Amino acid sequence: MDRIQGIALFVRVVETGSFSKAASSLGITQPTATKHIAFLEKHLGSLLLHRSTRGVTPTEIGQIYYEKCKIISRELEDADNLAALLQSKIQGKLSISSSVGFGRRILTPLVLDFMSQHPQLQVHLSLDDNYVNLVEQGIDLAIRMGRLADSSLGSRYLGLNPWVLVASPAYLLQYGAPTKPNELSTHQALIYSSVQDNHRWHFSGSDGASVSIPVKGPLYSNNLSTLLAAAIANMGLAAIPWYVAHHSVKKGVLQPILTDWTLPSQEIHAVFSSPRLVPGKVSQCIDWLQGHFSGNWWEADEDHARQGEPITS
Repeated sequence: MDRIQGIALFVRVVETGSFSKAASSLGITQPTATKHIAFLEKHLGSLLLHRSTRGVTPTEIGQIYYEKCKIISRELEDADNLAALLQSKIQGKLSISSSVGFGRRILTPLVLDFMSQHPQLQVHLSLDDNYVNLVEQGIDLAIRMGRLADSSLGSRYLGLNPWVLVASPAYLLQYGAPTKPNELSTHQALIYSSVQDNHRWHFSGSDGASVSIPVKGPLYSNNLSTLLAAAIANMGLAAIPWYVAHHSVKKGVLQPILTDWTLPSQEIHAVFSSPRLVPGKVSQCIDWLQGHFSGNWWEADEDHARQGEPITS
């Protein structure tokens, strides 16, 4: 037992007049309580308590020491209460990191909604397609796509990010719509260069069959908006997330193809610096986000869907 716990024990012994009652209130045994009070008296070089068959009472020095310890205990309790209060409130600075496309189209409107409900919160939202070290850069929360590598970071699963193969009606009118994945080799592919094995598209059929098709085309880009704009401009087929394609599909400027086959979905995770002692503002922000990624979440809010129009970054 450390000095602070020893002080708390001494205060309880004086207030209850009993080693056994004080020990019980702190979840320790009576012999342990007796041992620690004896250690405290030895450390101070003074007798603090009179022991008798009728109970325990403080000595003159013990009474003075008790009054000081009571103040210390009260201050510690106030500090604990303040820490708990601050933990429960959503206030102060919250640093969030995300990829550029997902951050601008999906995360930004959600974060703004969250901020409107918590006016004492100051958000630092950083959008970057490069890997961000949460600890080194002081990031409280990152939203990441795909399976997570084993690490010391904490994480929570938010939902799935499905992808879709699209093309413009004009492109399909000119080149024909593929009906099977193996027909893609004769088409112009608009390729997302930020994923591994980007020169192959992987599909799963309704019967469980999986195929991997090599693709090539006139455009490689690490920017999803660029691929979206190129598909709308009749330049080829694009495999992009549904949250990017949804509004254009809804307007009819893009059309899903190979709808009997599915592209791999990405897991969406909230990642934070430590799995233990997660700040309240971080856990509550994650709770808020988690409620927005079920079902066809990319089409649930028309205002958010409008973020799917081409943007400049």
